Amino acid sequence: MDADGQPRRKLYGRRHGKRLRPSQQRLLAELLPRLRVPGVAPQENPERRPIDPRALFGDARPLWLEVGFGGGEHLVAQAAANPGVGLIGCEPFVNGVAIALGAIGRSGVGNVRLHAGDARDLIELLPAGVLERVFLLYPDPWPKTRHVRRRFVSRENLALLAPAVKAGAELRIATDIAAYADHAVAEAAASPEWRVAADSHEPWVDWPGTRYEAKALKAGRVPRYLTVVRA
Repeated sequence: MDADGQPRRKLYGRRHGKRLRPSQQRLLAELLPRLRVPGVAPQENPERRPIDPRALFGDARPLWLEVGFGGGEHLVAQAAANPGVGLIGCEPFVNGVAIALGAIGRSGVGNVRLHAGDARDLIELLPAGVLERVFLLYPDPWPKTRHVRRRFVSRENLALLAPAVKAGAELRIATDIAAYADHAVAEAAASPEWRVAADSHEPWVDWPGTRYEAKALKAGRVPRYLTVVRA
């Protein structure tokens, strides 16, 4: 439910894709339970008590969040490049979670935790100012007018995210859809907790690339890379 008691709008499409291979099913059964963030599901935490990030990684390390990690290539690359950071990835698409688990297993990174569901359920449980970077990379653009309200970047969701983000921290948004980029800039500019610091066709210096970006470039679309800063 949203803060006003209304049913929460669904921001994602299907949960399942093509049939999982037996190896992927094993990853979901064996590795995901070891990496999942506990206490997010309402049945596990009906009082909605805040999550203690130190319990996830065993220390008070910086915490980054990726909303909708797809196949996990960016999540794993950032974890490998920043071993002193704890990364939480959220993704409701089960096939993407299975692919990411395979990448995590092959890479050997130990600083990733996953929430296989709606990122908002986790965000609302995070302590104030705990996030030092947030990523939203190639989100579903929901191009139809009647679906615009399902885009993750909205004043409502930016307000939900803001308390958990440290002042001065970055929300990085990448998209190859101009209408989504324009929408994100407008929503962030209208949000008092945020300011748009950069809107560029050049990626960030530590950008490892993703398969969605590769598909966009192959199709001739020009990505935009937005940096939105917590005021």
